[in-house]
Amino acid sequence: MEKYYETIFIGSGRGFGFAKVEGVEEDFFIPPNKTFGALDGDKVVIEPCPDENNPNLAEVKKILEYANQQIIGTLAYGMMGNYVVADNPRIHKTVLIKPIDLNGANVGDKVVVKVTAQPSGDDDLLGEITEVLGKASERSVMEKAIVRANRIPDVFPAEVTELAESFGQTISSIDKAGRRDLTKEITFTIDGDDSKDLDDAISIEKLENGNFKLGVHIADVGNYVKKGNAIDIEAYKRGTSVYFPGYVIPMLPTTLSNGICSLNEGEERLTLTCEMEINDKGDVVAHNIYESVIKTCGRLTYDLVFATMKGEKTPEKYQKLKDKFALMEELTNILNAKKDEAGYLEFDLPETYYKLNEKGELLEVYELERHIAHEMIEAFMIVANETVAQHFYERNIPFVYRVHEVPLPEKSASLSAFMEGLGLNPVVFSKNVSPKEYQTILKMIDGEPYEQALNKVLLMSLQKARYHDKCLGHFGLASTYYTHFTSPIRRYSDLTIHRIIKDYLHKNVNADDKQLKLFVQQASEQASETEQRAVTAERQVEALKKAEYMQKHIGEVYEGVVNGVMPYGVFVELDNTVEGLIHIENLPTDEYDYIENTMTLKGRNHSYSYGDSITIRVAGVNLAKRQVDFCEVSMEYTPKDEKKDRPKRPKLDKEKIDRKKGNRRFKERDNKNHKKHVK
Repeated sequence: MEKYYETIFIGSGRGFGFAKVEGVEEDFFIPPNKTFGALDGDKVVIEPCPDENNPNLAEVKKILEYANQQIIGTLAYGMMGNYVVADNPRIHKTVLIKPIDLNGANVGDKVVVKVTAQPSGDDDLLGEITEVLGKASERSVMEKAIVRANRIPDVFPAEVTELAESFGQTISSIDKAGRRDLTKEITFTIDGDDSKDLDDAISIEKLENGNFKLGVHIADVGNYVKKGNAIDIEAYKRGTSVYFPGYVIPMLPTTLSNGICSLNEGEERLTLTCEMEINDKGDVVAHNIYESVIKTCGRLTYDLVFATMKGEKTPEKYQKLKDKFALMEELTNILNAKKDEAGYLEFDLPETYYKLNEKGELLEVYELERHIAHEMIEAFMIVANETVAQHFYERNIPFVYRVHEVPLPEKSASLSAFMEGLGLNPVVFSKNVSPKEYQTILKMIDGEPYEQALNKVLLMSLQKARYHDKCLGHFGLASTYYTHFTSPIRRYSDLTIHRIIKDYLHKNVNADDKQLKLFVQQASEQASETEQRAVTAERQVEALKKAEYMQKHIGEVYEGVVNGVMPYGVFVELDNTVEGLIHIENLPTDEYDYIENTMTLKGRNHSYSYGDSITIRVAGVNLAKRQVDFCEVSMEYTPKDEKKDRPKRPKLDKEKIDRKKGNRRFKERDNKNHKKHVK
């Protein structure tokens, strides 16, 4: 009986490809003569056609959706005339451009191409250039190419900016009508030094019964961005703000995000407040959600709050709030203890700080120091998100939840096998894996030599957090109910939630609203997709910045830690968070085997595993590929295209190596997504 599967084609860059099918353990391999002209990302129909050598062989029978109607690449000239080489390394075909379709582009330019023909055979694509981004060698052009490749809108339509400007920068008495006036209460924001879109403020006090009253006040963006207006349509399309080192592509025009919606110091602002009474066990014993008006008394920063708490001399407005900071720390310790008891997963993952000059050139890159001031705001945002999510779940109101599902059984089994490979007692996970089981492993390996190795493998076993219209819990946070309520300036998911809250407060919503249910489902899918798009672009620009920085340090020696091992080489992370690859050709000559269950590259005389300390030399940088190459300090650097004195490759077949390359990219992307939103 014939079997057909709808799936996404994963290109290899060399003509062949792979396809993942849910419920099928191994990826299907699709040879070059059976791709039907499919390119990376195309939605296809495949048919398995196993033979005696490969039981997972398949061929593409039909292309359902073309994913590459727009391609970003560099214009070149050859025997066939003008052509564009795609930036996406998984697209092996070039795009032929007729002279009439050049639109002013010159050889060496980075361009945007509209694909006009995608032949089903081996022939190249045909296309026309729709935008010239500039010289491909310029850093700013490379960044712009990343934005275009990820289809991130970066220019607001005129009608959007005009509507945003029409709101002005002060709130009126009409806006304040019916809201609770909190302008006399002590509220303040705590953010990074360079933050401009301030969408959350807090207030805190100790009640006579010994409980805490915590107020989390969030910018009421929904007051201005009404469903269906020009700003809303554009915000839905963008889904999220995208943060790059030195600048941001905002979801909303800056007149809103940095202006009337931002909780700027000393200015009255409209907010949605989640007010909670929390006891000494960290339980929310009472809460209230309402529309409010606040006026913050301080635009505070993490570092200065921390300095004040340590007793250092800081500006007067910080000193006046020392008692509040003490209350915040006390409550944070209580909340963290409760989360720890529930199984909250705390990963020690570095965050990078980029110091740039006025031209956007990277001057310095280093690991960002995190301290109690960061923890306090995180703890308060988490408890507010949990409270809001539970409130609406219990009332059965259609809602957008932030979900992080239980790890898949096969992933937990791989984690257990990895532990056994390290010589540890393997964990036997229960049928319904709990956060506590994962947390037990984290605590068990704390401070051990293999901590980093197991930490990363544990991360890789987790699913990706996403948005959903059903409350499926948040595994990483050990939360039964969770949502994103706290950042409506930069996330459309939060804006959707705010609208539901406001309609609920004004009695304009009910549990059986079919239209709302449909929109919540659509908004959840859109938020997940645009978030992933943003995460990918952010990661690529950060890699470009780091490569640019290391270009100035070629030949220098650094201490690093192995944070990735693959059949083709070893990834090393430096103290400044820069990651580079020691390709297998630049490891000491040996006969290496790749030990899959321990992710170790092992030779007769040399061995490389996660967490190993290593001294490296910066060997080279490829800005176009955003890659940094290292070599062991004792080795001479050998470019990959040179054949002399190459060590033997690990004993893995070519197809499996390429499949692992692709899988590693997906896992890294998931991990970074987890890092951003679980913490």
